[in-house]
Amino acid sequence: MSDLNRGIMKFDGADNPKSIAISAVIVLGSIAALVFWALQSAYALG
Repeated sequence: MSDLNRGIMKFDGADNPKSIAISAVIVLGSIAALVFWALQSAYALG
């Protein structure tokens, strides 16, 4: 069992590169959306 198949990721295929890529896109997209929202509300951008 790999380290990615433990803890919060307790499902079969948690160490699958496809599921890792999907998770990374979701996390990085959420961070980008929060940064964009923060810049929009802090400064008058457009």
